[in-house]
Amino acid sequence: MRVAVIGGGVAGSSVAFYLASLGVDVTLFEKRGIVSGPPMCHLHAGGNLYREISDAQCIRLLKESIEFARLYKNAIDIRPTIIATPIDDEDAPKNYLKRLEKLKNEYKKLVEADPNNKVLGEVEDYYKVYYKEDLEKLKNKPIPNTPKTLDDWLIPFAKMTDLDKLKYPIFLVQEYGINVFRVSAIAEILLKRFNVKVKKAEVIEIKDKFEVIYRENETIKKEKFDYVINSAGFESGKIDKSLGFKRKRFVEFKAAYVTKWNYDFPYLPEIIFHGKRGTPKGMAQFTPYNGGYIQLHGMTKDITLFENGLSKDEVSPKLDKSFLEKINKGWDKKEAIERTKRAINHMSKFVPSFKNATPTSTPLFGAQQIPGNDPDLRAAEVSLEEDYARCEIVKANSIFAMADEIVKDMINKGYLNKKVYQNRDYLKFETKKEEVDKLAQKIAKKRGYPQEMGLLMYPQKNI
Repeated sequence: MRVAVIGGGVAGSSVAFYLASLGVDVTLFEKRGIVSGPPMCHLHAGGNLYREISDAQCIRLLKESIEFARLYKNAIDIRPTIIATPIDDEDAPKNYLKRLEKLKNEYKKLVEADPNNKVLGEVEDYYKVYYKEDLEKLKNKPIPNTPKTLDDWLIPFAKMTDLDKLKYPIFLVQEYGINVFRVSAIAEILLKRFNVKVKKAEVIEIKDKFEVIYRENETIKKEKFDYVINSAGFESGKIDKSLGFKRKRFVEFKAAYVTKWNYDFPYLPEIIFHGKRGTPKGMAQFTPYNGGYIQLHGMTKDITLFENGLSKDEVSPKLDKSFLEKINKGWDKKEAIERTKRAINHMSKFVPSFKNATPTSTPLFGAQQIPGNDPDLRAAEVSLEEDYARCEIVKANSIFAMADEIVKDMINKGYLNKKVYQNRDYLKFETKKEEVDKLAQKIAKKRGYPQEMGLLMYPQKNI
């Protein structure tokens, strides 16, 4: 059988090399670059950034994160996330405790079922609770060169944060960093390893059973396939439309901003200051990268979110022309700097010394599709038609769950042997850190980011 994968984001690239590793003949069409879509920075191992989603979605994100970390282990920065609630937020932090305990128990079950799932550290360390008096004590402690305990991660946080602006308790959670440049590098390495035919081409339309018409090097070409996987991201609706399928979805344009901060700490955790999405008090997210670079999200309409940035639930939602220009041609430098400065100001409400951070002019950005009619959905994978699958993941974690659904469909159609279903051989996907280091830095530089951002900050002790 011949399979066409349309779109080489994290979903399309991963399913392409996964199917190819099972012996399937796969062609991947990607017009921009491998894994170059919306910003990806965080392993949602429990969905603790999303207060609005259900426990079921959180548990699903936890399971999917563990598999993602095992598959892309050379892209994972082993550092916890601190979850803090501002004093003027309407939520009470103690409301999260029940969910955190549920997630810890779920992690315990996954580790008991397979010890190799212990990629988030010890079960008992999945989360830890801190009150103001704990932080006041930690604030006065010297910072070790390397963090060896959970408390060590809180020392820089306690020293740099205005502790009077928070409700208590705050939480340390084992949700790690994802380095998008390294995911891109690993995907490129594995696509090559498993002989996926990668075409830098734009798919114009697909005709019934399945003639793919595409533009490659200004030439219009056609190829026939037995099975099509639509992982075209915010352009998924265009492929659906050409085949006459109807599937409602949202599309949302978002951006994160890269800053340089000359801090004095030998290490930093990731930090979330909760807030109501879309308001001036939206969540602030602080994500450290190698080389003193800090990526910022501010979930307000003049930082990460945009006025008219969420397109309605239609088969093929239309992005505003200004967003398409950013995706296809890049940002206006002045606007990028202005939004980055706003992100710095938003973060410095909680971390006063961060006001000295300097903006860079290239945000991480893209448009994310959300299937169905719930814009808060965060765990999603595959929907199927005959010999046609849509991969509409909302978070990068969902790779294997997505691939499993497609493999199951192929088994039911007689294309694959049932023995390959959920037959995880992670050793096949091993990569060498040095090779990823080199390629990830090259990718970062090529895309206009500091090449140091392609390196990990913290060693791979748990995976």
